[in-house]
Amino acid sequence: MIAGKKRQGLLFQLLDIVVNIAVIVAIVLLIRTFLVSPYQVEGSSMLETLVDKEYIIINKLAYYIGTPARGDVVVFHPPSDSSKYYVKRVIGAPGDDVILEGGSVYIRKADSKEIRKLEENEYLVRSNEGKTFRHPITNGDTSRIVYKVPEGKYFLLGDNRLNSHDSRSFMTGDGKPDPYVSRNQIKGKVWFVALPITKIHAIESPKYAQ
Repeated sequence: MIAGKKRQGLLFQLLDIVVNIAVIVAIVLLIRTFLVSPYQVEGSSMLETLVDKEYIIINKLAYYIGTPARGDVVVFHPPSDSSKYYVKRVIGAPGDDVILEGGSVYIRKADSKEIRKLEENEYLVRSNEGKTFRHPITNGDTSRIVYKVPEGKYFLLGDNRLNSHDSRSFMTGDGKPDPYVSRNQIKGKVWFVALPITKIHAIESPKYAQ
């Protein structure tokens, strides 16, 4: 009788452990699916905002209850490859005209006829100011090009304009320009840098002039 009770007690303990592990795994999956998720930065396309090998945490809930805004740094799938993750900054929102001219970015908002230069000094280092070139960026082409952002899509650029594969250079499989990122391809807003510990800080969206 005593041995039987011990076996039942052991089985109960094992079952309790299994149930607890299952609950923990379910909670982690729910958190990563709907709330937050970690990613590691690869490359230099977002310098100096984000640095190669840093770990970032993205806020997924932000776009379940809201929509991406100009200036947000986001993690997303590029148009032609849903297996990859990129991190860039939202520049054009649905309905906007994004105009590249003279190395600068201009915006005609969806609800306006006015064209205004986008002031980007909060996140562009001096070596990138006035150097938002057309694709291919190595040509240094500053001639005018207009991107008309369709409904439900966004135009994104890296902060390191001289070394970023972004909406200027996204292509379809057959080599045609494919600059716009769908809303459902954007996975979340970069919330903060988590590692290395010495560089932990929140990523704030810029305050553009109205």
